[in-house]
Amino acid sequence: MTVDSFKFLPRLIATFYQMTERAPDLPVPWTPLTKPLSECNFSLVTSGGLYVKTNQDPINLDRERKEPRWGDPSLRIIPMDIRPSEVAINHLHVNTTYVEQDINVLLPVTRMQELVRDGTIGSVAHHAYSFMGYQGYPPDTSAWESTYAPHMIDELGAEGVDCVLLTPS
Repeated sequence: MTVDSFKFLPRLIATFYQMTERAPDLPVPWTPLTKPLSECNFSLVTSGGLYVKTNQDPINLDRERKEPRWGDPSLRIIPMDIRPSEVAINHLHVNTTYVEQDINVLLPVTRMQELVRDGTIGSVAHHAYSFMGYQGYPPDTSAWESTYAPHMIDELGAEGVDCVLLTPS
């Protein structure tokens, strides 16, 4: 399936983004795994703009529509024992239909629980994390780097997470 990341943007802006090349600022860090997967505690992180309907604000799409060069840097912490019907998605850059039909498309809670039951992985942390992958153009990751990422890292550490499965939107 082809994903049109620019589908919901005005064509002029989408064309501008598609024609612009940008090299990453830093190399991607990789950390070798020091124990078997069957002993690892996993958490889920998604850049899909998920949030808990009952007690979290959705990603701020109103501001993004008014300021297309801005992206919401905020973080949502989602309990892993949540019912799929309690999770919603807010995202202008992907087709949300599939996620709305099955949250496991972007937050594979059910699949992770199956992996724990069959012994493939050791455990799943109590929380998952969601943010908006789109951080504006040019990307402004300063709030993410100074506030939200350190908070998420602290939370992951407090839960003893060994591995993170990132599901990009």
